[in-house]
Amino acid sequence: MSHIDDLPPLRDVIRDHGLAARKALGQNFLLDLNLTMKISRAAGDLTNATVLEIGPGPGGLTRALLANGARRVVAIERDARCLPALEQIAMATDDRLHIIEGDALSLNHRDVLADAGTDLENDKIIIAANLPYNIATPLFTRWVGTKNWPPFWHGMTLMFQKEVAQRITASPLDKAWGRLGVLSSWRTYSEIAFDLPPQAFTPAPKVTSSVVMIQPNLNPVQANIHAIERITQAAFGQRRKMLRQSLKSEGGEALLMAADIDGTRRAETLSIEEFAALANALDGI
Repeated sequence: MSHIDDLPPLRDVIRDHGLAARKALGQNFLLDLNLTMKISRAAGDLTNATVLEIGPGPGGLTRALLANGARRVVAIERDARCLPALEQIAMATDDRLHIIEGDALSLNHRDVLADAGTDLENDKIIIAANLPYNIATPLFTRWVGTKNWPPFWHGMTLMFQKEVAQRITASPLDKAWGRLGVLSSWRTYSEIAFDLPPQAFTPAPKVTSSVVMIQPNLNPVQANIHAIERITQAAFGQRRKMLRQSLKSEGGEALLMAADIDGTRRAETLSIEEFAALANALDGI
């Protein structure tokens, strides 16, 4: 039987273990149990799911994920100070929490899950995290920009700075439309579920945060991921310029003619299908 309710309040855990948030680790702890439960519910039905959590800290969201029925939570935590607090949760939940000490950016997440006993071919895998701000974008692009698609995960519920969340969920002609939006819209369906004000966190950051729900598009328009990355880097790297100028290093007019795209247009006007056409034309040049 689970004994999550018997665990001490998170503020006591932080005090007892000396877990003052460290700016260098991008730590902003979410202690409000109503909010952590709201995030875990946004992740969908966790019954029989394995959840990968990055940066659990003292374990606020971890508790909510387990309370909402996750069969197992595999948590990657870089800060060794947090490990005793997480071990308390593991003991209170019949070892449904598997803790990995390490840097999430340097670990192979498929290997981490497999080592924790996850069946990568058949298990339902959800990624849910209050991501440290300083690694949020690299992790997202890694999960969505993988060479092999569909990915190993079945859904993601992630917290970002609101500005980053808007870039991830942007559409053509939006002010926030850029490389993140193209990658996200090409391979996923994403939407902002809700915002969280700075005062919801300890310590309070200077920005509003947003929880984003992400589902994989199992049949995205065909294009080479590396070609997409090259095209979007060039196009949005000089976003105020016409495409015939911004894409000059990638083939310029010849590339645009091959993709049947007007070179006087700018990057923010292109659809996913048009970026894919450019990427496919790049492969053929």
